[in-house]
Amino acid sequence: TSLINNQSLIIARLEEQCLQSFGRQQTDQTSSDSQSTSRTFSNSSEGKKKQNRDTHGEQTEETAIKKEIPPTEATKTTSQAPVLKTESSQSEGPWADCYEAYLAGQKSSGIYLLKPHNSNQIMQAWCDQETSEGGWTVMQRRQDGSTNFFKTWQNYKHGFGNVDNEYWLGLENIYWLTKQGSYTLLILMDDWQGRQVSAEYDQFRIEPESDFYRLRLGQYRGTAGDSLSWHNDKQFSTLDKDRDSYSGNCAHFQKGGWWYNMCAHSNLNGVWYRGGHYRSRYQDGVYWAEFRGGAYSLKKVSMLLKPNKQ
Repeated sequence: TSLINNQSLIIARLEEQCLQSFGRQQTDQTSSDSQSTSRTFSNSSEGKKKQNRDTHGEQTEETAIKKEIPPTEATKTTSQAPVLKTESSQSEGPWADCYEAYLAGQKSSGIYLLKPHNSNQIMQAWCDQETSEGGWTVMQRRQDGSTNFFKTWQNYKHGFGNVDNEYWLGLENIYWLTKQGSYTLLILMDDWQGRQVSAEYDQFRIEPESDFYRLRLGQYRGTAGDSLSWHNDKQFSTLDKDRDSYSGNCAHFQKGGWWYNMCAHSNLNGVWYRGGHYRSRYQDGVYWAEFRGGAYSLKKVSMLLKPNKQ
């Protein structure tokens, strides 16, 4: 009985830490950084936007931007930060990453508490323990258009979305994960005709925020074609923080944060269009140019990280 009580106390403390780390709400997305450091993800309220996602291709550019652009100081719009799930599907942890959890016998895919080495932040992430021998930390996932990815720098820094559906883990979390050692990036993609392809990079990491989370990639292999190496060594850009190599703002035109060049051979954080081929003033879908081209929005995408075996 004492062992069970002790385990319950440990679990309660972990949940309390997670809630303290992520439960803060922000009332204005463009106020000071101290008001924007909420590390939370949205619940199903984001999912209510799915209908808008499905019909987005029929909107005019002006209407689309008005609906998707985050609140600005000029609009004085009060907004609420997304809410993170208050429980993980696995009670043990936190783990350094999903591979550590896998080695400890956690072989079921689900939501796990992670705490990278040398970091004081606890995060929630989806662990894929089935694909390619398991141990994969999911840093991004698109599959139904339920989450809007046209977000600000602070959103991309801290993460957003629904952990068991569409979400972005957060640049700061990704930085601390990949700072632990050598990691592989695996990108899985599905088109609307049922074809599945992959792109794998044997090295992946990003620099700290002081260098705008600059992308560092290794060698490519896979079946999708290489549409990310062109973005290697580029800084991350968002609507409100333009760090691309183009005279305009790539994140504005392509409606999502990414490691833009001039502008992109890929953007997996664009608008999720239903059906594949889409009509838009700009190339702003979820695309991988070497697989189906820039005017084709993919049905499913996931970006996964796993440490390389030493």
